[in-house]
Amino acid sequence: MREAVANQTESRQARDLELLRRLLRAKDRMDAASHEDWPVPRLAQVSGVSEAHFARSFRQAFGVPPHRYLLTRRIERATALLRDTDLAITEIAFNTGWESLGTFGRTFRDITGESPGAIRRTAVRGEHLGRVPQCILNAAHRPNLTIAVSEKRRRVARGIKRPSKPKEVR
Repeated sequence: MREAVANQTESRQARDLELLRRLLRAKDRMDAASHEDWPVPRLAQVSGVSEAHFARSFRQAFGVPPHRYLLTRRIERATALLRDTDLAITEIAFNTGWESLGTFGRTFRDITGESPGAIRRTAVRGEHLGRVPQCILNAAHRPNLTIAVSEKRRRVARGIKRPSKPKEVR
């Protein structure tokens, strides 16, 4: 009996590791090409699982839905380009996957609290930060998307300052 339970546990762990590898494959693709469209059907195909299973498993594994993860990557990339280059804001918007300058500006402001132009004006060029590893700098500037951007807009419109406690994922 114990042996059967142990075999089931090992089998489940192997399936979980394989699913995590598949999810990481999709996550890596989004990281490498965050400027591209990544709808759930395409991500599920990359992962080799069903759409519903992919969406549920991605959120469970990484704490955010795939679309929100992609938004985070696009905003991170746009912020880096605003700080480190002299590209026009319009060009940055299109290079990071946005189809509309207005949508880019509104979403950027909703997530970061500042407009792209304000970020550019207050940008600290990274010359004196040369000794800090890039991964640490990226983490420090990572947007915190604990709630959907549309939910954030609704709360601001209603005058609610704090987000409600996130629901526990089981």
